[in-house]
Amino acid sequence: MPHDDDDHPHALLPPDPALRVKALETILVRKGLVDPAALDEIIDTYENRIGPRNGARVVARAWADPEFKAALLADATPLIADLGFYGRQGEHVVVVENTPAQHNMVVCTLCSCYPWPLLGIPPGWYKSDAYRARAVREPRKVLAEFGVTLPPETSVRVWDSTAEVRYLVLPMRPGGTEGMGEDDLAALVTRDSMIGTGLPGVPS
Repeated sequence: MPHDDDDHPHALLPPDPALRVKALETILVRKGLVDPAALDEIIDTYENRIGPRNGARVVARAWADPEFKAALLADATPLIADLGFYGRQGEHVVVVENTPAQHNMVVCTLCSCYPWPLLGIPPGWYKSDAYRARAVREPRKVLAEFGVTLPPETSVRVWDSTAEVRYLVLPMRPGGTEGMGEDDLAALVTRDSMIGTGLPGVPS
């Protein structure tokens, strides 16, 4: 049978990834293989309870509490677990701090190791071959493509996540945030700033 035959399963699915996922979901639900309520619960868990807002809470607390920040940089895993952010893909987390002298970014050169309990599901670009190769070879160019241009005096360090160790970047606290509470600070923290391919927002 030719690979592009209309009866081939892939011919039934639209080319756009989001539409393909929706089409597969519809097929599985119609066949009784997936419970829509259970699927919604899983999606809600990763988007709202295991999403980047968890990591943002950790960053905001580190910005607001020097003692917590020091402990986080010394041994992050137990502190993060105490906050309830633990489990699969988050067994051992190391936090690395951005400073005026050093900017950190995270990649997984072998696959797509990523701290799910803190950042949710990894974005597509994080898993791409291009990012995984170029982040190591030409990190400044990659950062520039994400809109991050660093001063020449700021070095860039790339951390390679593995199945044993996953990294979270602690971005620099934006100026003008003095006196802001943790909730307001967390709202400034972006997912990409915790990977190192972005910067936090600034207060309006």
